[in-house]
Amino acid sequence: MTVADAELLVEVTGPVATVVIRNPARRNAMTTAMWRRLPALLDGLEADPAVRALVLTGAGDTFCAGADLGDLDELLDAGDASIAVAAEERLAAFAKPTVAAVRGACVGGGCQLAVACDLRIATDDARFGVPPARLGLVYPAPTTRRLARLVGPAAAKHLLFTAELIDAERALRVGLVDEVLPGDRLATRVDELTAAVVARSQLSVAAAKEIVDGRADEDRIAWWHGQVRASGEAREGVAAFHERRPPRFGWTPPARH
Repeated sequence: MTVADAELLVEVTGPVATVVIRNPARRNAMTTAMWRRLPALLDGLEADPAVRALVLTGAGDTFCAGADLGDLDELLDAGDASIAVAAEERLAAFAKPTVAAVRGACVGGGCQLAVACDLRIATDDARFGVPPARLGLVYPAPTTRRLARLVGPAAAKHLLFTAELIDAERALRVGLVDEVLPGDRLATRVDELTAAVVARSQLSVAAAKEIVDGRADEDRIAWWHGQVRASGEAREGVAAFHERRPPRFGWTPPARH
């Protein structure tokens, strides 16, 4: 395998885009080039009105074994301003729902990316770990805070202090993942989940994501309520409920919203 084999692949099926982390020589570790490419790739998918949800996964039986340590010096010199943190922050700010579909190892930079997604679905053989304490590194502050918000301070400290791998069942108990399934069920469940999300009012979904993530101030929340009144989404949803039919939601975000 060569560095040319390390890449981010994009597949779009209907309204769902799938980004595949592929680096077979390094168990899908993220290289410098891959970290750099991810924000621009996400910009394009976010701007595409046909894409309503994004799935992040790894090629084969591994999600992502972390950052490629061959690129360590560049990451160390940058600290919290590293390209890895920039990629993570861009993923977290992606305006549409994101799902991490996790098989096998989800460690270090892989866990960083999974935690930046809205939802995480894992196979029962998945393993999660945050290894900086094993390597003498300081996990980036934005990444550390995001992990602690997701799993709570005690579980975050356990992962950070020990650098131990935890199995999928423990990850489910502490809230690191949302569902654990047999390996042969993962693809079907992700398809079911994304199908449900893209069928809902995208106005409701986009507003909920901004509010839950703490990115909507009072003016922004008022803007969202104005969109409900102007769009007719609620009238369509109520009419569909009474008529016992699927709703035909049509809201799309303005060019600048």
